[in-house]
Amino acid sequence: MDDLAYMQLALAEARAAAERGEVPVGCAVVLGDRLLARAGNCTIAACDPSAHAEIVALRAAAKSMGNYRLNGASLYVTVEPCSMCAGAMIQARVARLVYGCDDPKGGAVHSCFEIFSHPALNHRVEILGGVLAEECASAMQAFFAARR
Repeated sequence: MDDLAYMQLALAEARAAAERGEVPVGCAVVLGDRLLARAGNCTIAACDPSAHAEIVALRAAAKSMGNYRLNGASLYVTVEPCSMCAGAMIQARVARLVYGCDDPKGGAVHSCFEIFSHPALNHRVEILGGVLAEECASAMQAFFAARR
């Protein structure tokens, strides 16, 4: 599978999250050609402010690997990660981040913060943004438009 196919998996998780009344963010964690985990936001259902799609998927991926370090893994997420999720990716030693649309109200890749480029960090993450950006943004826009 390629970046588009893995982002489609993340989008499916985002859509499922929206159907559950959660903010539609979806994530997939991949190592080589092996899908380690996929998840959607579940902060409301779990009553857990840290239950963002990325965190849930990273936890599941780490359990499946038997190690909290996911060296060489790629993380696909539909929306630019927040600072919490960016920090978790650094702690997990994720090698590559692929995301869909920007998050101008909390994105920590470049929109509000630039977590990954801080010179003091001892781990670097390769970043590719804008993959299926229109579809990812549409999922968010439709979700919030329905609530207004």
